[in-house]
Amino acid sequence: MARFELKLPKMGESVAEATITNWLKQVGDTIETDEAVLEIATDKVDSEVPSEVSGVLVEQLFQVNDLVQVGQTIAIIETEGGAVSEAVIENATPEAVTVIEKAIEVAKEVVQTPVDFSDSDQFLSPLVRNIAKEEGVSSEELKTISGTGKEGRITKADILEYIKNRGNQPKIVATPSLMVDTIAPSAVVPVTTKAAPVSVNGGDEIVEMDRMRKLISGYMVASVQTSAHVQSFIEVDVTNIVKWRDRVKSAFEKREGEKLTYTPIFMEAVAKALKDFPGMNISVDGDFIIKKKNINLGMAAALPNGNLIVPVIKNADQLNLVGMAKAVNDLGNRAKAGKLKPDDTQGGTYTVTNVGTFGSVFGTPIINQPQVGILALGAIRKVPAVIETPEGDFIGIRQKMFLSHSYDHRVVDGALGGSFVKRVADYLEAFDANSDF
Repeated sequence: MARFELKLPKMGESVAEATITNWLKQVGDTIETDEAVLEIATDKVDSEVPSEVSGVLVEQLFQVNDLVQVGQTIAIIETEGGAVSEAVIENATPEAVTVIEKAIEVAKEVVQTPVDFSDSDQFLSPLVRNIAKEEGVSSEELKTISGTGKEGRITKADILEYIKNRGNQPKIVATPSLMVDTIAPSAVVPVTTKAAPVSVNGGDEIVEMDRMRKLISGYMVASVQTSAHVQSFIEVDVTNIVKWRDRVKSAFEKREGEKLTYTPIFMEAVAKALKDFPGMNISVDGDFIIKKKNINLGMAAALPNGNLIVPVIKNADQLNLVGMAKAVNDLGNRAKAGKLKPDDTQGGTYTVTNVGTFGSVFGTPIINQPQVGILALGAIRKVPAVIETPEGDFIGIRQKMFLSHSYDHRVVDGALGGSFVKRVADYLEAFDANSDF
């Protein structure tokens, strides 16, 4: 019999770790090639890890809710013959073998004898324990760390932040998966973190948040604590766009095999405006501003279960309207079907959310960190409006909507924030209703 090491596969260029959410196979279960062994989750996307071989699962090196790094061994499968294990050893460098063996031994130790903090109900994952051991963090120090994971568990980000700030005053830190920056102690306004007691009576139903809702909750609070949110609003006349879409949508679907919504038209205008105002296509890292080379548009999408996800259209400024429509439909359909890949939600540089889908006229969206701006698209409405002509002004019925721009006042002032959203409006109002697609 041979032992095959099942590793966490690479899931995208910017995805380095994942959380185990469920073991589909237990120790002793038979596994077929390509059969799913466990379920994992990154920041927003859930997926399965299949087995590359047939055999019997003999070891689970991590528990549910443990954070695992890409390439790390997560399970041992016993197979017939020795070809697999020999191939793994032959293709690995001596240094890699040593690192893997060390990680496995530490994982085994923790799985067999989990550390129990009786006073806080916290447990250490293998990764956290390994970091603590390498950095010389004692068990007494670990008890002082407030975990941000499920049931107060200490996450990788928690212990790394503790190690980074050893001996310093506490800092307010945003949720790690958002890559939000630490706020300087001198700039922090003390806030009460203790939640007010909630009254519950016999007729109330108590439902625990699911994993994604807990992540979203953390993201929103972290963003508000990090960025100085300010908003600019502008009303846009989109009558030409409405007329154009009504005229070409049937022919568009027949030729391209795609439905034509308003979203790709709006996304194209946003991409153009970001190219005109690169100061909105940035992120903040401490005291440094990172100017993003690519324009990657996040597209907030509501899921059937009520949660929210933000797939990203990469290099959006390089797409024409047809390409944008295909990208919007593809990501939207895969998001609703739960088939997004981890890399589909990574690398966004600016986000657009369509609050008008649910009838809202405008909104004040929260910035998707570490970006510095987000645009909310309001509902399109027929309204009476003053129309200026060479012959004079008159009242007519026009199709209008509001654009709501939230931006980070730490690095984006009103001139830039207002000029950007005005440029988006200009592109939309200048749309040629007589053009083809």
